[in-house]
Amino acid sequence: MNLSTIYKEQIDFFLREDELERSAQYVLSLPSTEVQCHLKFKDDLMVAGIPFFKAVFNRLGRSDFDFSGLDKFEGVQVEKAAGLQAEFNLPFNIALTGERLALNLLQRSSAIATYTNKLTKKAPGVTVLDTRKTTPGLRFVEKYAVKIGGGHNHRLSQTDIWMIKDNHKNFFGGVEKAIKHFQSISGFYQPIVLEIHDVSEIEPAQELGIKHFLLDNFTQNDIEQAAKIKKPGNTYELSGGISLENIDIYNLIGVDCISSGSLTYNAPHVDISMKINE
Repeated sequence: MNLSTIYKEQIDFFLREDELERSAQYVLSLPSTEVQCHLKFKDDLMVAGIPFFKAVFNRLGRSDFDFSGLDKFEGVQVEKAAGLQAEFNLPFNIALTGERLALNLLQRSSAIATYTNKLTKKAPGVTVLDTRKTTPGLRFVEKYAVKIGGGHNHRLSQTDIWMIKDNHKNFFGGVEKAIKHFQSISGFYQPIVLEIHDVSEIEPAQELGIKHFLLDNFTQNDIEQAAKIKKPGNTYELSGGISLENIDIYNLIGVDCISSGSLTYNAPHVDISMKINE
């Protein structure tokens, strides 16, 4: 089974944006002659998303094409100056019809992997997590890219983990009532993460059985104070505006992981092109 089968509905949805059904005459007019395709990496980047790139063409062709020249690039850091190219063959009509969508997915994934990789290198010994701040319809691509870049996935969906946020605390009338609500609906293996905005919230929550804490917008002093009252089995997740530009200001002693929406919504675009030769 390949990704074109697993993500059939998503890829079909993406393809419908090009309204190919309205242009049947154009599509049918394109010859199916086999051509040589070249991927050119025009930025310094970490390549990610080759499986999605291939899935587009496989979906259009209803078959498995030979992409052996591409697979070796997945997860590899490439430099623009090296002039590296990936080569593969496709029927001309398939190559031309799927080119833009395939490149869009590859560039988006590579941008996120590149940015994530840079952030992980600035936080050695700390796990870098993504968030649910993903592009609607592209979560499966973006979270995959984070993994390729050396990061880890936080929640894949809203109910994987119960996360008690400030809106929950405000509605239920405080930390204790919010915790007890989620404990009442939690499965045996389903963890609860408590978002806190002040160090004073940690010890009362520990007494109520909370083990996982999201330190939201904590200052360096807040982090140091929280580290002093951390108990065995507790995990501290630092979050709130953390990015490649400001991570250097933090001393992450006592922090187990950082979560950053910046991985998926702030990754700079990378340039990859596809050229076709007869």
